[in-house]
Amino acid sequence: MNEIIFFGWNEFPKLIKNEPEKITKPIQFKFENENENENENEKQIKQISSGIFSTIFLFKNGKAIEYLTDEEDSNQKLEKIQIEENIQKVTVGHDNEAILTIEGNVFAKARNINPKNPKEFINISSLIEDTNDRIIKDIVSGDNSTYLLTSNHNAYGIGSNEYGQLGFDSKTLKKTEKPILMMKNVSKIFSGNSSNHVFLLNSNQELFGCGDNMHVQLGLGKLTKETQIQELTKIQNIPKGKIIDIQCGSLYSIMLIENENQNENPKRKLYSCGYYSYNGLGQEFEDIYEFTEIKSSLFENDDNILDFSVGYNHTLILTSNSKLFGFGGSYYGELGTGDTSNQPIPIQIELPELRFNEDISNYHLSCGYWRSFLYYSPLSFSNLEEDLIKLFRRKEFCNISFKTENGEIIEAHKLILKYRLNQNQNEIEKLQEIISKRSIKESNQIFEMIYSNRIINPKLYSEIKEIINFNEKIEETMKRIYLNENENENDFIIERKEKQYKFPKLILIMRSELYRGMFLSVTNDTSNKVTDYSELSDKSFQIFEYWIYSNQIKEEIEITQEIIDEIKIGIDYFQLNQTNPNLFDLLINKFNNQN
Repeated sequence: MNEIIFFGWNEFPKLIKNEPEKITKPIQFKFENENENENENEKQIKQISSGIFSTIFLFKNGKAIEYLTDEEDSNQKLEKIQIEENIQKVTVGHDNEAILTIEGNVFAKARNINPKNPKEFINISSLIEDTNDRIIKDIVSGDNSTYLLTSNHNAYGIGSNEYGQLGFDSKTLKKTEKPILMMKNVSKIFSGNSSNHVFLLNSNQELFGCGDNMHVQLGLGKLTKETQIQELTKIQNIPKGKIIDIQCGSLYSIMLIENENQNENPKRKLYSCGYYSYNGLGQEFEDIYEFTEIKSSLFENDDNILDFSVGYNHTLILTSNSKLFGFGGSYYGELGTGDTSNQPIPIQIELPELRFNEDISNYHLSCGYWRSFLYYSPLSFSNLEEDLIKLFRRKEFCNISFKTENGEIIEAHKLILKYRLNQNQNEIEKLQEIISKRSIKESNQIFEMIYSNRIINPKLYSEIKEIINFNEKIEETMKRIYLNENENENDFIIERKEKQYKFPKLILIMRSELYRGMFLSVTNDTSNKVTDYSELSDKSFQIFEYWIYSNQIKEEIEITQEIIDEIKIGIDYFQLNQTNPNLFDLLINKFNNQN
């Protein structure tokens, strides 16, 4: 069941009833779907994105509902719009909205990209000139611009370039109705729903920025006099540590840095730069020309920052001991302090009792222009990760044992541990030592972190972070298993056309209902080989084999209509679990891009 805490400008009279226009203290409300037959997952919030005139609620089932206020309607009547299914992310700016589908397509609407039909969603990813760059992995909104990050790690921008926020001369390019390439080798894009500036982070942790710099919000230092930076410029003097996130307000920027060099928990700190007058910096200074740490006695030593969010001129911070802090403007009560006074430095916000307080890491913040949301949304795993968590305690697929501090035994999969623990036997021995000092509950959390690749318990994570390859996705781990020809843990053989293909049973269970039923049946078949579906061509079987491990299609294989037809039959035969991205959809996309 979802839980949403709200405060600020109340434009939702049908959703948040009997409340004033300015809600200055956090209140709870529950988002009720109209279909009472939907299960709990159908009602679970995944993400909330809010601008001035639009707020989109995305549910775990891939559906989204938009509450839209028509700025030309003085009565501000709300229109609830059902958006297409299979959505994985939404993003809202001032006059632009975009949705990212599970297949990697981006649909957006805005006056400056579709002036004839500004309220109609159009597929902007299909407008990218390079057909190999049309699968999108992330989207970010600026004030009137939208940014796309492709699966090839290229950054594109579309919409307004009035301030040079697309990285081009605004005199020659005022706006664009097609995505234009901004930069290659990009790992993350950062902007904000009221921002006319943007930051791009490359794979070497080098940060670049462009756009509005009238109020030094790009953090380029005192020597930079330009009020508009119209080409991507490297940001110097970045604080030491790993950049986790940057969010941009109208005239300032907030950066979250994680220091991984400490002996204990990785500590996160906030830094700000930009214009002081709107109190959006969290510091009692004048304008800040470079990213400078936000220090506050309210942040205790054992606290850590779990999440933060930036609106037009206010910022909220959620810490690991379930405290909420905020600073900046609060004209509509968007700081939740009980009044509308601005707060130049962080102040604690009194929250109602949270129903899921024991799992505070699953709460998330979302700031619109003048409103704020705190909502409960447990992280979703890919199907591979979900299955790993379900299967890691099944004894029939475990081949290594660990003893806890009380002598209890936990059994695990050596194959997965080997590749999660940097392929080093010494790392497994170190893990044995760590488990021997922990309870059964904490040990299970450690294994869940190893399998799921997410930080469930920061304190426990600090003990295993040196031995675990925590930056690698499950699919990358599986791919490395696939590419290792000498891997002796491949314990199942598929014979076809006098050729043998070796697979770990565990991976086949996660990918195929056919093998799940075979291996998990009551009558255990001890046979380690089977002659299987020989009607697939060698190319089609290579695609099938590679996808089982990597959730991707081999780049060097050319897709033909014959292969598509064969794979479609093969998907049914092997009863493949169609995790996202869907294998058949990937084939169709690649086939269309080839042509």
